[in-house]
Amino acid sequence: MCLRDNKLTAEVDDFRQLGHMLVQIFHFEFHRVIEALKNAYADIDPDSDTRQPGFEQSQAGESFVELLDGLLEKANYERVTEADLNQALAESSLFKIRLHVDFDDFTEVSLFARGESIKCETISSWFGLRSKQIEFANFERVVVYIKIRDDFEHSQHDFASCRAGATLLKLFRNVPKADLEMLFPNTQVRMRLMDKLLIGIPALVSGGIVLTTKLGASLLLLGSLFGYWLGVSKQPVELNQAGIMALLAGAAALGGYLWKQLSNFKNRKLRFMQALTQNLYFKNLDNNAGVFHRIANDAEEEESKEAILAYYFLLVSPEALTRTELDQRIEDWFDSSWNCQIDFEIDDALCKLLALGLVQESESRLSVVNLQQGIGILDQRWDNYFVPEK
Repeated sequence: MCLRDNKLTAEVDDFRQLGHMLVQIFHFEFHRVIEALKNAYADIDPDSDTRQPGFEQSQAGESFVELLDGLLEKANYERVTEADLNQALAESSLFKIRLHVDFDDFTEVSLFARGESIKCETISSWFGLRSKQIEFANFERVVVYIKIRDDFEHSQHDFASCRAGATLLKLFRNVPKADLEMLFPNTQVRMRLMDKLLIGIPALVSGGIVLTTKLGASLLLLGSLFGYWLGVSKQPVELNQAGIMALLAGAAALGGYLWKQLSNFKNRKLRFMQALTQNLYFKNLDNNAGVFHRIANDAEEEESKEAILAYYFLLVSPEALTRTELDQRIEDWFDSSWNCQIDFEIDDALCKLLALGLVQESESRLSVVNLQQGIGILDQRWDNYFVPEK
């Protein structure tokens, strides 16, 4: 993208070389981050297939969370606040289901999101006879870190594959902000008022029909029997074969009616669960250790792109720039050349370049070393990685 500006016609190869070296340096730096995360995660990894060494371990859980927070920040994720989560719990789901999460099952809950945008979707109602377009906030990526409480065995809600003290780390894509609660492992599907009415009203109508047509004779016979046994009526009731058959027919009709209503309830709930499962199936990107490997790769690319962009715009600028001017030029370039509006993290980009020695700042003005000097600086830094510590 930078080279398409045609401002480095005589130095294209050098710029490619410097960019390549920057990427390799960040790759090496993030390799150390991944190794630290792997060591910190080893004791709490639910998918581990290795044996414990048997000697005392450090408190890896706390250090892992701290490392994960730092990595997510470098990958441009932001923590989902408690207010956002409460808003999601209060809003109606886009999937026409009501969800409930019992947060008492967890001792730690952390959500991180990246790429919030407004999307539109057409949803149908009234059995497909009516449709409307709605706007909703959507997260491109969401990371969920959960730790199950230590006395989870005594929980009322037992969800599969979760044990006391276990941790869960998951990465999802394209998650509506109003449906964040569907990402939790103990999410329960509950009936909305509309769903209850759709089941309850037909049940009452059909119940009245059954009561007046199929149970009328049985209820009359039972009423006469109870009236005679309780002394309300002195007229004895003869319970002959026809009466017994009427009672049995009435019991069978009542049992069939109740079974049908119970099946309707279960089938509707199963359809909701299927809708939830299908959505999660296509939204899940990674689980547990795979999550921080993927995020580390994303963070590595973000760091590389930020550094290359900041260096390039300082390199081709005829005068020294301030941080604000550099930030504005990069954002304007994305807007005019690539039709993309971004909020460039100028401080993060310059922090890396200043640490590498590719940029100097004097009296709030920024300047960069030329490409040949930059290649030499990065080459020396790479060699120093493998110098034994004294």
